[in-house]
Amino acid sequence: MWAVFSLVSLVVLPWGLAFGLVHHLPEVYRSLPASQFVVPLAFGMGWGIAQILFGISVDRLGLSLAYAIIIGMGAALGTLVPMIAASGSKLHRGTILAVAMGILLMSVGIAFTAWAGRIRDNVHRKEGSTLSDKSYRVSIMLAVLCGFLAPMINYSFAFGQQIAGRAMVLGNSGPMAAYAVWPIGLAGGFIPNAGYAVYLLYRRRSLPAFKQGYSDLLLSCAMAVLWMGAIAVYGMSASFLGALGTSIGWGLFQIFMILAANASGLLTGEWKRASGRAHLCLTSGMLLLIAATVFLTVANRS
Repeated sequence: MWAVFSLVSLVVLPWGLAFGLVHHLPEVYRSLPASQFVVPLAFGMGWGIAQILFGISVDRLGLSLAYAIIIGMGAALGTLVPMIAASGSKLHRGTILAVAMGILLMSVGIAFTAWAGRIRDNVHRKEGSTLSDKSYRVSIMLAVLCGFLAPMINYSFAFGQQIAGRAMVLGNSGPMAAYAVWPIGLAGGFIPNAGYAVYLLYRRRSLPAFKQGYSDLLLSCAMAVLWMGAIAVYGMSASFLGALGTSIGWGLFQIFMILAANASGLLTGEWKRASGRAHLCLTSGMLLLIAATVFLTVANRS
């Protein structure tokens, strides 16, 4: 499933959208030196490794703890690093304070929602973790490494804006020019994702499953379309948000991803058997994330 998802979401769709929406795309790429592609490609590879580590971390630590570490680090670093690199000391004090408060509220909100999930899951858990202390420490280190690498998809987009700039010079609007960046960064992500999937297919001798898994193939393609759709909309919105678009936009993207995931869980009955304490933590976390949205919005307007 992951091999199909990677091929469709990281190769087929980005290139299809780029050729369909960006005028003079071959000329855009030909007119740029090779060095302009190295950074977004390298950051894309870093993010691809994070995708693999995310699955391993969730398997070892459970969704709540792994999500809190990885999304918390990824949201904070993905917001701060492009902002510092792009603006540095030119930022107003009010902007810095608003962003800092937004990141703080976002991190605490993520921690509350993750803790709510942990409380809820304890109802179904019959016994504690079977990880030894050493294995637990290794698992935490893997999650931290994943959290460090996870925002690199945003770095790839943020530091690939020269490509978008060249597309705009050749007559493309800002939102459409963003589509010229994704094929490069996501190509970097495809290499480790596809490589790991192929390795597992070979090791587990599971290639014959493709002969009978047509429904799974369709679901994997649907997953790819939804994921790439979210990334594409984020790229377009970042161009509307101005100089801090790849910072403020990334923070908002992460916040609403978590809000949507938790709202979906509530609507589908995942929290039906959860305790009042779990619901209180979840509500507190979601309110903090909404407050973080307000602060990040204010930061972008200041």
